[in-house]
Amino acid sequence: MELAVTNGHVYHDGRVERASVGVRDGRIETVTDDENLTADRVVDADGGLVIPGLVNAHTHSPMTLFRGYADDLPFETWLHDRIMPAEAELSREDVRAGARLAALEMIRTGTTAFADMYFHMNAVAEAVEEAGLRAALGPGVLVDEDDDESATAERIEEVAAFAAEYDGAAEGRIRTMLMPHAPYTCPDDVLREMSSRAAAVDRPYHIHVNETVEEVERLTAAYGTDPVLHLDDLGVLDDDAYIAHGVHLSEAEIETLADRGTGVAHCPAANAKLGAGMAPVDALVEAGVPVCLGTDGVASNNSLDMLEEMKLAALVAKARDRDATALDAGTVIEMATANGADALGIDGGRIAAGEPADMIVLDAGEAHLTPSRELLSHAVYAATGRDVTTTIVDGRVLMDDGEVETLDAKQVVADAERAVTNAAWP
Repeated sequence: MELAVTNGHVYHDGRVERASVGVRDGRIETVTDDENLTADRVVDADGGLVIPGLVNAHTHSPMTLFRGYADDLPFETWLHDRIMPAEAELSREDVRAGARLAALEMIRTGTTAFADMYFHMNAVAEAVEEAGLRAALGPGVLVDEDDDESATAERIEEVAAFAAEYDGAAEGRIRTMLMPHAPYTCPDDVLREMSSRAAAVDRPYHIHVNETVEEVERLTAAYGTDPVLHLDDLGVLDDDAYIAHGVHLSEAEIETLADRGTGVAHCPAANAKLGAGMAPVDALVEAGVPVCLGTDGVASNNSLDMLEEMKLAALVAKARDRDATALDAGTVIEMATANGADALGIDGGRIAAGEPADMIVLDAGEAHLTPSRELLSHAVYAATGRDVTTTIVDGRVLMDDGEVETLDAKQVVADAERAVTNAAWP
């Protein structure tokens, strides 16, 4: 075998047990109680918790450059007066610098795969390939009210060309998605066309929906029905589609999502920070809607730490419903791993024979993770990204003992600082 992770407590098949994981050709070959498993490279988990790599199902990675920028503002002011004008100033090299910074942060905090919606996505793909991560990438499509039909058609063709060119890049670690930004930035014909393009290449369709009360009220008035029901009338909702946010959903919308098998990427930190509210996650899970987890962009979260996102998801669900049993630790782990992989249309999110060898190790020896008898609970309620010691993607060690092996961390940070220093933002 090329790699063995030994001496760990491994989460697989819904339970945690002492085990070793053997990897061959980038995939898990065995999960065994053999503590002396041999391989070309052996990673000693040192009694830590080994779980599937975390999957960030909704983010905008280059927005790491906006960390701390435009904080504590109302959503509309934040988005339209500060973020969008700042984004208009970003060059391709700025986007690459931000994506590389995001990749470094994700490796360090245990994210092994992510879905990214942005622009200059070929620069993001370069960062993904260099870092060794897995990603599902798609340029976001927004239609300006001044755009004519030919400009819109050209933009859709560009997006389709990116999807065709980059799907399967980076030795298969990069897949593509079709991502219209939102119903309020894309007319119905664009939403339908992009859904048709996604179906033609058998890739997921992803879109922001029902994030704020104001958005829902405007769209409901325009459509004469709930936004999700309108999307369903357009025929764009199926089990290859998933929405981001879904904060304000009616019972009819939840039922429709469940009937169509359409998932929701829950982003609790961003929704809380921007005052959008809290999605009815427990109700979605109970209805059978596939729910995954995302950080959203750093401008609306300030970090890409999926372990912190897991804790927040569990806590706000309990607080929202005033029910301590809502969204238990096991459910949250699945949201952040297997459900995320399913949403992205990739293998993974599970530690099992035949699955891609994407996994992380959490140090179980820290004071805040002791005693060690409830490690799965600790992963959700006590751990943060700083507890990740090892990150592995496709059988390749990206970080071990806290040392990132695929990126020059100092250079990545310096390049990001330089991009911001030279920026001319409002």
